[in-house]
Amino acid sequence: MAERIECAVIGAGVVGLAIARQLALSGREVVVLEAENAFGTHTSSRNSEVIHAGIYYPTGSLKARLCVAGRKALYHFCAEHDVHHRRIGKMIVACDESELPGLKKYKEQAEINGVGDLRMLAADELAKMEPEVRCVAGLLSPSTGIVDSHGLMLAYLGDAESRGASLALGSPVVSGRAENSGILLEVGGAEPMSLLCGTVVNSAGFSAQAVARSIAGLPAQTIPASHYAIGHYYTLSAAAPFRHLVYPVARQDWLGVHVTLDLGGRVKFGPDFSWIDRVDYRFDESREAAFYQAIRRYYPGLKDGTLHPGYTGIRPKIHGPGQSVPDWAIQGPRDHGVAGLINLYGIESPGLTSSLAIADHVVTLLDC
Repeated sequence: MAERIECAVIGAGVVGLAIARQLALSGREVVVLEAENAFGTHTSSRNSEVIHAGIYYPTGSLKARLCVAGRKALYHFCAEHDVHHRRIGKMIVACDESELPGLKKYKEQAEINGVGDLRMLAADELAKMEPEVRCVAGLLSPSTGIVDSHGLMLAYLGDAESRGASLALGSPVVSGRAENSGILLEVGGAEPMSLLCGTVVNSAGFSAQAVARSIAGLPAQTIPASHYAIGHYYTLSAAAPFRHLVYPVARQDWLGVHVTLDLGGRVKFGPDFSWIDRVDYRFDESREAAFYQAIRRYYPGLKDGTLHPGYTGIRPKIHGPGQSVPDWAIQGPRDHGVAGLINLYGIESPGLTSSLAIADHVVTLLDC
């Protein structure tokens, strides 16, 4: 006999927890189903922990709209909930004259997206702010920041649980079926259970497509293909030579090997980008030479032997090599015809920044 619940959120990453929080705040009964034995163990904890301004994303896209709205909401949330964060600012640097049009394009796109605080920097002004950075010009984004992603997820979970939500760890969704009375989920783990849900939000990250394919009654043609991209991060053993985040001009669908400072002042470089065919977090140390070369384009003072392997992160992609970069896919009943079901596909960067706005968007889709 299935237990009837109002809402199930599949996936306890930063986006899933933000959605669970918003559903709980709206007065709904919520259970979060997480396959792993802890929350936020994949994409949410293996990233740069950057609060993005909303500079790069195409006009009118979900990424652009939800990043800008989410960034404003996130700073407010962090301040109210004592989540450790810092509005540190970011410099995007042109290493040679050929990259100057890229800076101009970023500023124009940012203004279209509602990010109006970017400022062009000449080389001499930038050198005063970041003496170790070599470039011909730069673009300052003062609203870019960094955040403690684990602390943020704890705060989301705490808010949700204070409104009655519960988190079920070690509870993978094995299968599902759309029925007239709701969506029946079969949940595995040490204590298998059957749940008849009025609402299901599939926020399972790079498992979202597998979860969707397991739900009988969901049209297969609405489920995008799954692809994975891995990025490596190296740490710097020397004292931090930077006060801001430093990004090169982006190439294709990747922002380049950039400088990230964590809240403890430690420097990370990354990520790089390569396609993989399965989830595998092993660190490929043969990439070290390429990192030194990429970093020295804007930080020529990087000394040999100061880079050390840090970690890898994997992004869920809904496009493959050589294909154009699509927007996020957040599908509701009007998209696939299954009442009460929301599927989120390809939610990568700037997903952390956008998490509160994504949650609002999901609730709006459910209320339509």
